[in-house]
Amino acid sequence: MSFANDLRDHLATGSTTVCRAWAITRTDGVQFGFTDHDCDLTFDGLTFRADTGLTARQLEQATGLSVDNTEALGALSSAAVRDEDIEAGRFDGAEVTSWLVNWAAPEMRWLQFRGAIGEIAREDGQFRAELRGLTDLLNQPLGRIYQAPCTAVLGDTACGFDLATPGYAAEAEVIAITDGQTVEIAPQPGFEPEWFTRGVLRILSGSAEGLWGAIKRDLSYANKREITLWEPLRAVVNPGDQIRLEAGCDKRFETCRLKFNNLLNYQGFPDIPGEDWMVAVPRRDHANTGGSRR
Repeated sequence: MSFANDLRDHLATGSTTVCRAWAITRTDGVQFGFTDHDCDLTFDGLTFRADTGLTARQLEQATGLSVDNTEALGALSSAAVRDEDIEAGRFDGAEVTSWLVNWAAPEMRWLQFRGAIGEIAREDGQFRAELRGLTDLLNQPLGRIYQAPCTAVLGDTACGFDLATPGYAAEAEVIAITDGQTVEIAPQPGFEPEWFTRGVLRILSGSAEGLWGAIKRDLSYANKREITLWEPLRAVVNPGDQIRLEAGCDKRFETCRLKFNNLLNYQGFPDIPGEDWMVAVPRRDHANTGGSRR
């Protein structure tokens, strides 16, 4: 707090040596530092580069619950923000922190903005990133959803299932890939057909390392296994790259009990009355009992 006061005193002199600096931390932990000063700055263990071509528009902040509004603009540079990384989605949701800094004494700085990257647009060798403030999280709906299928994600805190359990994940080498969406690997005799349907494919090596995709279909053949994703991966995957397949869950009560033996953590409501009971009218050929839908 004293450093902020020192900066305030410095600004009050009328002759200042200030600049802006901002840090970007991607969801995979990779950090980038930028500044509009003409020399690099270093503080908090991060170097803020001056030669990246990145600039930021004036921050628009207000009291209350309105979302802070600003943009980051910059040239795509192989040393900083690369076109292929944006295309792969590596900067989606990245954390952004911005300071006003006395470049002559970087310890004198004031935190101006903290938020995340929203939409990113690219054109003519440049990118334009929307920055969303922390209050943007308050616009997201919260609370339980009452439905028969489980609302947890396999392996998350609510689910509690350990995907490191033997028999629920496999690592393999890519033999071929079609349209960035259908991956061919060697047969996996230790896993039942369609075992990975609705699961997750993670890239462990190559240019797409760290990316993942949701599995739509898992087909087994005598000499190969084909894994098809719901959407193409957003980076190039080559034969020889290593992948990890995680078992799929269709969110049903029976699947939780029989496939994962995790019934105590089931987050759905399998006995909730169905629509036939909720709109029931007298009839002779069928009983609307409102019983379990399992």
